[in-house]
Amino acid sequence: MKKTYEELKKRGLIAQCIDENKTKKIINSGKAIFYIGFDPTADSLHIGHLISLITIMHMQKNNNKAIILLGGGTGYIGDPTNKNSMRRIMKNDEININCNKIKKQIKYILNNKNIIFVNNKKWILPLKLINFLRDIGKNFLINNMLRAECYKQRMKSGLTFLEFNYLILQSYDFYFLSNKYNCNLQIGGDDQWSNMIGGVDLIYAKDKKKVCALTVNLLVDKNGKKMGKTENGAIWLDKNKTSPYDFYQYWRNINDDMAIKYLKMLTFIPLDKIEEYSSKNNINDLKKILAFELTKFVHGEKEAKKSEKIALNIFSKKNHYYAPEKIINTNSDISLKRILFLLNLCPNEKGGEFIIKQNCVFLDNKLITDVNYIVNFEKLLSGILFKKGKKILLKLKTNKK
Repeated sequence: MKKTYEELKKRGLIAQCIDENKTKKIINSGKAIFYIGFDPTADSLHIGHLISLITIMHMQKNNNKAIILLGGGTGYIGDPTNKNSMRRIMKNDEININCNKIKKQIKYILNNKNIIFVNNKKWILPLKLINFLRDIGKNFLINNMLRAECYKQRMKSGLTFLEFNYLILQSYDFYFLSNKYNCNLQIGGDDQWSNMIGGVDLIYAKDKKKVCALTVNLLVDKNGKKMGKTENGAIWLDKNKTSPYDFYQYWRNINDDMAIKYLKMLTFIPLDKIEEYSSKNNINDLKKILAFELTKFVHGEKEAKKSEKIALNIFSKKNHYYAPEKIINTNSDISLKRILFLLNLCPNEKGGEFIIKQNCVFLDNKLITDVNYIVNFEKLLSGILFKKGKKILLKLKTNKK
């Protein structure tokens, strides 16, 4: 019997669980049929989802069976957890597109056929309100729901009845999967604890079955803030939204005191090997290992090596052709401040002027100080080396003629 549960705990992945002895037993014996849900709030996962993907792989190594739930039904509502206002209501086509892209992304990253993919729109959208309220809703006490952690933030600004139903529907997901697939464990982020308890209680109320729930720790920085967001937006797992090089650089630049923690949580390097690395290498080297391993996990070894090579040569003029290519959509001359905006380096063109004034923007290794500088279209056709500060190096091109 493998000690998968203990491994997850030592790596700092487990936050809390219901009935630890039973949870440990079914995981270590390879008899867990577990599900993890992903709501289609965007057309790509971001680095906050890495914990879930890593946990899935640890579980599968011991022959536990994974069910990946795509929230094509719950996506019509949106999870209110930790939100100050109601999520934007998405249209049907957007939800379907996002679900399909996320499914494709997960398949690529996990590269494992031993996964069941389900979409809860198949059982949630056909529900009839009165029947659902009589059969399922009667099992939820309002006073208990109002104490749920998932609603606390929204209660301050006003919780809509639409959002109030999210906990019940997620609980119903677990109940449905328990009946159809004999699912006996739900895994999710620690902010999902209230929703997961709801599912465990519903299954017991309806079927007198005792199932388990386990939450994993969220990715947070040293200040307890969720990782994955920067002033330029989320760090996506889709290479078209966040390039493999930018993904690599994100992990190269995390706070020093987070390196060992995330080597344990987010890689499959044996724990004793990590201890050995930490005793023989400086923090900068550990961050290089972390960046390489995570880029390899998400984008493949080829992209990881390419990103590592770019980083090694980023300050070398003769090697500047290693810079990742970025397409600028224009068919004419364009201002530099506009380019800075298109690169998501500033919120607007006025912000681009501010960046230029910092004397940190170079084109073909020439410092640009003119806030109204115009980049020649013909040069963009052949490619221009763009450099901002010490950490951003790109080859700007346009494919429009």
